[in-house]
This record gives sequence, C-alpha cells and structure tokens, in this order.
Amino acid sequence: MNTALRIIFTASLCFCSLSVWSASTKQEIINLQTEIAALKAGQEAMQKDLAEIKTLVQQGAPAAPAAAPAFREQVVSIGAAPFKGEATATVTLIEFSDYQCPFCGRHYKQVMPKIVSDYVDTGKLKYVMFEHPISSLHDNAYNASLAALCAGDQGKYWEMHNIMFDNQKELEVDKLKSYAVTIDLNAAEFNTCLDTKKYEKQVNSDLAIADGLGVEGTPGFAIGLTDPKDPSKATLSAYIKGAQAFDKFKANIDQLLEPAK
Repeated sequence: MNTALRIIFTASLCFCSLSVWSASTKQEIINLQTEIAALKAGQEAMQKDLAEIKTLVQQGAPAAPAAAPAFREQVVSIGAAPFKGEATATVTLIEFSDYQCPFCGRHYKQVMPKIVSDYVDTGKLKYVMFEHPISSLHDNAYNASLAALCAGDQGKYWEMHNIMFDNQKELEVDKLKSYAVTIDLNAAEFNTCLDTKKYEKQVNSDLAIADGLGVEGTPGFAIGLTDPKDPSKATLSAYIKGAQAFDKFKANIDQLLEPAK
C-alpha cells in the first residue's frame, strides 16, 4: 500500500472512532441530564414536604394521646362490687375483668381457683370483681358485665360469672338470657334488668375507677390492705398486670399478710 493510501485509510479509521465516541458521549450526556432532572424533582418534593411540616408546627399539630396514668397507691371504695370471702379479710384483691377476654378466661380457669382455696377460703383474702368490658375489642363484653350484676340481684353473681367464662364465645344477649334459665334465675326479672341496662352506671363507675388507678388492659389486679375500720374500703398499694402465674399473686398477698402475723 503506497503512502497516499495509508493516509486515507488511517484517516478513515480515526473518523469512524470519533463518530462512535461522539455518539456514546451524547447518550451519556442525555442520561446525565435525565438523572439531574429526576434529582431536581425529588429535591423540590422534599422542599414541599418540609414546608408543609413547618406549617403544621407553626399552626400547632394535634397532640399525641395522653398516656394512661401510672398505678399509684390510693384508697378505693368497694361499694356494691361483688366479692368472695370475708368482708373483713386482711387483704383485698380487686380483679378488673372482661368476660370476652381470653386472658381473663385463662386466669379464671388456671389461677383463680388456687387463690380462692389458699387465701379466700382461709379467711385471709377478700376477692372483689370490678367490671372492665373493653367494648372497642369485644362486642358482647358490656352486656355480659350487665348480666353478671343482674344475676347478682338474685344472689347468683358468681354462678353467672362462671357460666359466662365457661362459654366465652357465646355471649350474645339471647345466650345470656338462656344462661339465666340454666342457673335457675327468675327469667322475667333478669331479662328486664338486662334490657333496661339497670347496672350501666355501676359498670361505668368500675371503668372510671380502673382509669384512675392506671389499669391498662385485662385482666388487671389491684391489691392492698382492707381498712379495718371500714371494710368497704381498701388501700391499694400494688398492681398486677395481665394473667400472671399463681406465684405472682402469692408473693404479693404474703407480703401484705406478713405484718399481720
């Protein structure tokens, strides 16, 4: 190949290489421009969000719900709440319970019988029931609490308490009325009591007392010393949260009984 042809060939190769490089570079520039546009759009969106947050802060954003108060020692009146044991027993244990709560059902079956046999039946403990239906979770719990208190009108609170815990998944109103017949209540009186929500005020009072104590969820238990001068009152000094083992209750009860020895 003569010199002229070599020059022409070399020039052709350079031109082709330059064309490929040029095309590649143009595509990279386009891609880069696209990325820059996306970043810019993202930055503008962030600035908009920050502006909205700033506005909310300046206007005063809604405050978070207040936390439930921590349990604190206080004197509580038992009032008309049903209880097991002697009225003057040294220690008072209050259970805040929901008849549809599975953990309440577990306590009823596994732990409560032992507490009753060891402490209630021996005269050391008064076991009090406060109603704590959680209507937001359990549709039938409120009526179940009313039913228990209505049965108490005829001296059979605990019989209704037991049959409802034994049938936690069947607590519709018609079932409650059938349970009244099963435990030999005067059906007409019971039905009237339930239908008119006779004990609505007492259930709401129990719920208010639970809130004041800082009770969270069910079951919850408050324990303390019975007032020797007025057994309808108790100075509650400790709180047991949830369905705990018997030993947890034993430790708290024995601690309160110790000074009495």
